[in-house]
Amino acid sequence: MPPLSQTFGSLLRAGAVAAVSTLALATAPQAADLTIGLKSEPTSLDPQFHVLASNTQVSMAIFEPLVAQNTELGIEPDLATSWTFEGTVWTFNLDPAVTFSDGTPFTADDVVFSIDRVAKVPNSPSPFTLFTRQIASVEAVDAHTVKITTKEPYPLLVNDLAYLPILSKAAASGPAPEGRTTTELNRGEGLIGTGPYKFQSWERGASLVLARNDAFHGAAPEWDHVVYKPMVNPASRAAALLAGDIDVMEAPPTTDLKDMEANPKVSVVAGPPARVLYVGLDQFRDATPGVKGTAHNPFLDIRVREAMSLAIDRKAIVARVMGGAAQAAGDLVPATMFGADPGHAEAPAADIARAKALLAEAGYAKGFDLVLGAPSGRYVNDARIAQTLAAMWSRIGIRTTVEASTPSVFFKNYYDMSYSAYLASWGNNSGEVGTTLKALVLTRDPAKGIGTANNSGYANPEVDKLVLEGASTMDPEAREALLAQADKIVLDDYTLLPLHFEQPLWALRAGLTYAARADQYTLPQDVHSVK
Repeated sequence: MPPLSQTFGSLLRAGAVAAVSTLALATAPQAADLTIGLKSEPTSLDPQFHVLASNTQVSMAIFEPLVAQNTELGIEPDLATSWTFEGTVWTFNLDPAVTFSDGTPFTADDVVFSIDRVAKVPNSPSPFTLFTRQIASVEAVDAHTVKITTKEPYPLLVNDLAYLPILSKAAASGPAPEGRTTTELNRGEGLIGTGPYKFQSWERGASLVLARNDAFHGAAPEWDHVVYKPMVNPASRAAALLAGDIDVMEAPPTTDLKDMEANPKVSVVAGPPARVLYVGLDQFRDATPGVKGTAHNPFLDIRVREAMSLAIDRKAIVARVMGGAAQAAGDLVPATMFGADPGHAEAPAADIARAKALLAEAGYAKGFDLVLGAPSGRYVNDARIAQTLAAMWSRIGIRTTVEASTPSVFFKNYYDMSYSAYLASWGNNSGEVGTTLKALVLTRDPAKGIGTANNSGYANPEVDKLVLEGASTMDPEAREALLAQADKIVLDDYTLLPLHFEQPLWALRAGLTYAARADQYTLPQDVHSVK
């Protein structure tokens, strides 16, 4: 078997799911419960509070959307069995056989309530209006028919709806504008869905337990209970798998991948990448908090941003830090994605001499001091990546120290815009670049659902115009051209500095299989015993 770094290249070309064999582990006996070691704990159980992968994957076990995405991000029917559209009007036919986990029927009123609730959820760090901003109205035509009218022609409505979980109106209603509050839902109050599992208990920092939903309308869930255990340290997750304390672990350590190939006692499953690691830089304040040695914000100068990009040896990071389980990035999405600018398909090569010259041209020949904010345990090898970036920037005179924090602390600082420079990530699950641009670089306006994760403060009216025009263009060729033009501007501006695309990896005890997903979600309903 070739090394995983070689397997990754063919995986990207094929867009398929690959599996390799791995580490020594005493096979655990078949159990009715499934225990999953998470790399990051959810921040909330409110399925409409925070657009975050660790939240979404738990939500997808309890709730369902009208339409769902499969492992390769294709759209499939879910609570809606079929749909049609004409102009701005979409009609969805609902499955009349579906009930919620408490036995109450699922109807069009639940869909109207759920979509209407999104904009009313307060204090969301990354709001779900990202997915509802184009919706003008939602109407229950009858008990099992929903009509959604968009503000303008919008080809990606079904992609957006795949990320809108449907709550029970009866269970989630309440006196607050949003019905049941986020605090109440975090306690499990009103947390009723139609998914394969239902809420049982949550002890923050220790375990989240779901129970089988015997009323589930699809194939009977295999597991009596699903236990999620947050384990930020990848070595701790691996040790727990080896000890038989967990059955599935997210993101096995890249340092162990070669050993994992050699032993059949654990299967390691790999999926196609859709998540980019990138660096964000403050581009909206004249005085920025994490920089010393200069009176003004150096990142407002494009030459400084370009110099920082040229100082990064992306291929070295992939080889030495990621163990080959990644692909160096020149764009915020893979080159094969719809609307990606072909001129940035390849990762730029490092050029230290040119980087130093650009800094000198910008008036920073002596460099400056910088604090780089990063999570520790949210993304694969995130703290090590940050330290590597610090060393690379220090070579050109940007003396960098790393402030690595637990994911919860990092995200609070990130959304408070407390960092001058930060290491972050974004997963694109729509299959086209417009979704990434809409969230990360459009001028921030959460009320309109755009720029919801734009924490660099970048604002370019031309990019806004191109992306929003593309979002309402139904002709695929015209839409792709608009998005590619916007993508090129963003990358030429060095708005964000893409580093690499993570390869999604899971390790499972022998006897289990998992349908690996490009979106990196760990879904218990897709973990099965080998028959």
